[in-house]
Amino acid sequence: MRLSEYIGSRDNNLNLLRMVAALAVLVGHSFALLAQPEPWGELTGMTPGSIAVDVFFIVSGMLVTGSLVNKQSVIDYVCARALRIFPALICMLLLTVFLLGPYFSSLPMTEYLSAAATWKYLLKCASLLPDIAYTLPGVFAHNPYPYAVNGSLWSMPYEIKMYLLLSALWCCLTLLKKWRIQILVYLISAVTLLAAMLMFTRHFYLYPDSEFLLHFYPYYDSQFARLLFMFFSGASLFMLKEKLVLTRRFFYPLLSLVLATAFISKPLFFISYNLTIAYLVACVAYLPGRWLRAYNSVGDYSYGVYIYAFPVQQAIAALFPGIAVWSMVAASGFVTMLLALFSWHMIEKPALALKSATVSRLRNYLSLKTEASFTSVPQCD
Repeated sequence: MRLSEYIGSRDNNLNLLRMVAALAVLVGHSFALLAQPEPWGELTGMTPGSIAVDVFFIVSGMLVTGSLVNKQSVIDYVCARALRIFPALICMLLLTVFLLGPYFSSLPMTEYLSAAATWKYLLKCASLLPDIAYTLPGVFAHNPYPYAVNGSLWSMPYEIKMYLLLSALWCCLTLLKKWRIQILVYLISAVTLLAAMLMFTRHFYLYPDSEFLLHFYPYYDSQFARLLFMFFSGASLFMLKEKLVLTRRFFYPLLSLVLATAFISKPLFFISYNLTIAYLVACVAYLPGRWLRAYNSVGDYSYGVYIYAFPVQQAIAALFPGIAVWSMVAASGFVTMLLALFSWHMIEKPALALKSATVSRLRNYLSLKTEASFTSVPQCD
């Protein structure tokens, strides 16, 4: 069946897929924050956390592009994205800065609260642009991975930039209403191909002094090029949904190819992974059914897991020096899930329920501002 036959339905595995990705980040960080080598990363050059972030961006690109194209309203698009991201983010930051920070800081509370770096952290992380801050004064100074408070937030400024770029492409086509969608297909495909070229050239180098052999560097990476490719690969999935066939006959051979190349060489894995990941994600999101679909009724806790896991893990590392990796996974997973439940039911879900009212008020405000600007123009006799 074609992707277009699946994508309009809420009966899918997207919530489960994002949750698995968020937990993969938690597991990967359990190794890094305890200064332990991560086995999968040594084998392939990619950690579970980096693969999980790719999954997030692919799913995000597919869903937000669908939202923009279906609603055909930048106001709806901006409100939906803002309500999804910022209420839960700001709540987490307030808890981090004013509860976790003072408890784990080596500075007296008055000195900690009066430090410019404390307020810089709060404001930069709450705004997400152009980037974030990583440290609070004296917090986690003696951890195996010292000072970093919430490293998971590094990807969120990139997410915002992708949203802005997509909306900019849409707005540039405002005057071409009749051909807007058709041209957007070509633009999104072009951005995806350009990002792929940038990403591959960051990893493969041609040196004349070595008989023109290609050299592969698995860790030399441009995060922007990589995440641009992932996000717009997801956007391309949506735009090409009428032509894209999802079938297990393609899924299993492609998955087998990626897994096989992981044990052969890092360059081959890098190539096969990046060329197939978007299709594999779409298949996992829509093909498996039956009991897996029941997870959709539980709620979308993945965002809460993603934004809370890192500071929880750093707190556990500070409280229990020498804790084992899998003990960290279990303890941080339990605490993080409690916070994610709180975040979804008390912050995220109520915020999303405000979307219609927020859009309506913003439309009314902009309408009044536009009307006022016209009436303020001096009239000629």
